[in-house]
Amino acid sequence: MDFKIKHRDQNARVCEIKTAHSSFLTPIFMPVGTLGAVKSLDANDLMDELNAQIILANTYHLYLRPTCAVIKNFGGLHKFSGFKRSFLTDSGGFQAFSLSQNSKQNENGIEFKSHIDGSLHFFTPQSVLDAQYDFKSDIMMILDDLIALPADKKRIELSVKRTIKWAKEAISYHLENKNNGIGINQNIFGIIQGGTDFHYRKHCALALNEMEFDGLAIGGLSVGEENALMYETIENLMPFMDENRPRYLMGVGTPEDLVEAVSRGVDMFDCVMPTRNARNGTFFTNFGKFNIKKAEFINDNESIDKTCSCYTCKNFSRGYLHHLFRAKELTFFRLASLHNLHFYLSLTKQMQEAIKNNRFDAFKKEFYRQRIS
Repeated sequence: MDFKIKHRDQNARVCEIKTAHSSFLTPIFMPVGTLGAVKSLDANDLMDELNAQIILANTYHLYLRPTCAVIKNFGGLHKFSGFKRSFLTDSGGFQAFSLSQNSKQNENGIEFKSHIDGSLHFFTPQSVLDAQYDFKSDIMMILDDLIALPADKKRIELSVKRTIKWAKEAISYHLENKNNGIGINQNIFGIIQGGTDFHYRKHCALALNEMEFDGLAIGGLSVGEENALMYETIENLMPFMDENRPRYLMGVGTPEDLVEAVSRGVDMFDCVMPTRNARNGTFFTNFGKFNIKKAEFINDNESIDKTCSCYTCKNFSRGYLHHLFRAKELTFFRLASLHNLHFYLSLTKQMQEAIKNNRFDAFKKEFYRQRIS
């Protein structure tokens, strides 16, 4: 991975990241393609309509179905899915814990039952990397011990201890594999845990800074804590995250969350929110969000957002989209997802331009002004 800081505006920054499959600027939002596909969209939608440079897939789900062996047989995720640009794959540790009622964590990893057929599996720091080697993803996430918030100090301490232990095992295993010609074009990110506790977050960040990770991620936020506490945690953590590596905030969030996190120094984001909300009829716009199922849109000939240049807004009215949603027409999922992801990707591009021109504060004020008015 090549990583360069191109522009700064206070804590906000524009960086360039080059992987084996694409080059892109940050801040960047990664559409979530859990099973190797962003729901209701195909690779051409992502590349041609949205110009997405990197998307996320999930190791837990792909490991169970269609299995690592199948994806490896196709030559990796890029050839399997048709998406020729970058893939980031999450380790799947959170899904193994959250989707199995009988999961058990210990010092060596996570034992869990498949949510599909109940079969028993065990994830270790090494095994989740083996899966991602089969996927040939551009960025691989390590196994970490994520906890829901609020949590007591004892559980947070254990989470950080395990996360650091597993991080050491993962980076050692990866460097050994690279020396043997495995994963040489793949990058590995460490994940910082610690809940909202300043001491444990700092401790975890400093420990991971000492390891040879290509990037650092902030995990374990947006899992039950208030937004203000999340922003405070990010801000307090930034001085202890190596500025010469990408900073990735996992699983976050709303448009407001992205703006606030970028202002504090975060570079990369992913979240299911734009596509999940799309399927429920909720559209994100420059003036806020609204749900298309309301009767007021039956005869509305306007586009979702007059200021939007996405495929959906250029071609279809609110009235038509209201009809598709109420009729449960599958076409609605594609059109709504295209709009919401276009909004998120455009938001990050607007932030890039604002940072380049040293006007991020002005951009942020205007962002909130439009949403209030």
